[in-house]
Amino acid sequence: MRSVKDILNSTGITNKALKADLERDVPAPIPSKTFECSICQDRGIFLEGDLAYPCDCMKTKKRENQFRHARISRELMKCRFEKFRFDYYTQEIEDQTHREGATRAFNASQRFVEDCLQNPHGLGIMFTGPVGSGKTFLAAAIANKLIESKLQVLFLIVPDLLDELRATYKSEINELDLLDTARTIPILILDDLGAHNYTDWTRNRLYSIINYRMNEQLPTVITSNLSLDEMEEYIGVRTTSRIIQCSRIFRLTVHNDIRLQIYQERERKNK
Repeated sequence: MRSVKDILNSTGITNKALKADLERDVPAPIPSKTFECSICQDRGIFLEGDLAYPCDCMKTKKRENQFRHARISRELMKCRFEKFRFDYYTQEIEDQTHREGATRAFNASQRFVEDCLQNPHGLGIMFTGPVGSGKTFLAAAIANKLIESKLQVLFLIVPDLLDELRATYKSEINELDLLDTARTIPILILDDLGAHNYTDWTRNRLYSIINYRMNEQLPTVITSNLSLDEMEEYIGVRTTSRIIQCSRIFRLTVHNDIRLQIYQERERKNK
């Protein structure tokens, strides 16, 4: 009887070639899956004996979804009442106007949150003032607190809103969806209502949102670097009138742009 080695040699098959063929036939090992959560392996629950428990990662995901649906950016999620710095408003000891205005706006922001938690219907709040005076910070701090308290919030940056409305110009369904959400959301925040390129069409859309919310007594938070006179010029008298009617208005001023102050602080630390 011929040995396997003799048969292979007679057919020209070497051990090396046979090994290569065998290796080709062996399926490649399947890489182990990487899970975002090592505790529940992304199932949302984990087992202890015969009992199943919800994993903490689901609470985190739910919270992230709430902020995403509210359109809060990662940067604005950092804005909290406890991080509000009054020292940005006290550049000169002789002039306390900046600090007093900031204190009134800060206290009103916290009262606004308390009022919303107790009653879904009521007055809104508007912050006016120059660029870099803390308006958006307070608006975002309000949004973050309300979201954490399980209230529905929508944070819209007005220039982006206008772009979205223009993009839906030929799509009536999408436009109605966007307008209806902005009109009916329990808490709406309109950030950066400024000197943008308004048309009659976009002015009418803004009016539709503000007028509906005023009539339904749904609170709206607005930030703007415009004076009331300038606001009438850009968005119209009737919309401005309704904003005044349904809002408490606070003006924030600052000696130096807060973003510039933050930049200067960072540069000093890096030296």
